[in-house]
Amino acid sequence: MKYLPKIKEICFLAWPAIVQEALSVVVAYIDTAMVGALGANASAAVGLTGTVNWLTSSIAVAFGVGILSVCAKADGAKDNEKLQIASQQSFFVVLGVGLTLTIICVSIAPYLPTWLNGDEVIRHDASMYFMITSLTFLLRSSVLIFSSNLRSVKDMTTPMMINIYMNIVNIVLNFFLIYPSREIYGIYIIGANLGVTGAAIATSISYAFGGVWMFIRYLRNKRFGLLHTGFHFNKSVFRECMSISIPVVMERSVICFGHVTFSSMIATMGVIPLAAHTIAIQAEQAFYCPGYGFQSAAATLVGNAVGEKDVNKVKQTTYLICAMTSGLMVVAGLLLFINAQSLMSFFTPDQDVISIGTTVLRIVSVSEPIYGVLVILEGTFNGMGDTKAPFIFSCMTMWGVRILGTYTVINVLHLGLAQVWVMMVCDNVLRCLLLLQRFLREKWRYLI
Repeated sequence: MKYLPKIKEICFLAWPAIVQEALSVVVAYIDTAMVGALGANASAAVGLTGTVNWLTSSIAVAFGVGILSVCAKADGAKDNEKLQIASQQSFFVVLGVGLTLTIICVSIAPYLPTWLNGDEVIRHDASMYFMITSLTFLLRSSVLIFSSNLRSVKDMTTPMMINIYMNIVNIVLNFFLIYPSREIYGIYIIGANLGVTGAAIATSISYAFGGVWMFIRYLRNKRFGLLHTGFHFNKSVFRECMSISIPVVMERSVICFGHVTFSSMIATMGVIPLAAHTIAIQAEQAFYCPGYGFQSAAATLVGNAVGEKDVNKVKQTTYLICAMTSGLMVVAGLLLFINAQSLMSFFTPDQDVISIGTTVLRIVSVSEPIYGVLVILEGTFNGMGDTKAPFIFSCMTMWGVRILGTYTVINVLHLGLAQVWVMMVCDNVLRCLLLLQRFLREKWRYLI
């Protein structure tokens, strides 16, 4: 029972993130089902640019990693002055990242579906969806980066609550914007009948709402003292944050560009396989919730331990969270395997899409425990600020295994989506083993 206090601390930090992830997935399920009710073309249109949306969001999250690591280490070292200075830098990061990505995304929106090999029948909707959701990227960056800042001082509840309300706004607006006016249980409901465009508007407004609220909570957090200090650019602390963030940005870019390439290769297989792939990716997100919830706790606690210069605490925290997460992910994988067909049926009535999606979900379900360990190790290395080696590992596995393997499966062996997903699983397993080897050999000790 000597680990009980530590387990309680981990669970205290992890549960808001798990709830946030779970509720976000539930809303994403509903969102996908609402669009999926319009047919396979609508699902494919949203899914085609989904990987690029993921890329842009991941870049913002990656910049937040540097802020989280520096703040968590300052908090562990009881250096309140540095904590406040580092927190101020996130304001400038949000402005820079948010405005830059908004301009880039809006500029490429008309051409993106063509670049991604999307079928002509879905290109217009895919382009409109991506453009509209990109218009509020500054406020999306506010949600993602300021969340990391708050988590660095163990405020996990605020990001959770804001994301819950964002999701509620998204669902309500979907209800009125996607469908035409109709009668439900005798009640006449006014609808805008905007289809995929309506879903994009709902998403964009929900991010605007969440971004403003997140900024207000960040501004009022007493640990940061921003109402008294204001915002001052500090070159040395900003550079320290960026030295951690840039490798993560590069890693996420490599992974997400890999996903973009991955999806564009799948798009060449036709609308049905692309729709099955898109919906299956969405369906499996629920089963990652324990991993991503505990990842937040790992990043914060490991950052604190590095600030305290306690090597044993770094190892103990990582081992314990890995064990807890992998145990939960075994259960998650089993549930995914059993309920794969039901999940696909929830999202679409198309039987061909359901059949293909069920197969690939069962393939990926067996790797859930390993993926859980991968997610925690990523959080550990992010928290301690050791981000260069994970970037190299991601390059190796994404492009050497997933992309090369997928190209071979589709263009050389002429196989189906199931074999493509086997390549995806191999990528995750190999990356996990490389990170685990680095952690066990303690290559990160130079940071302490």
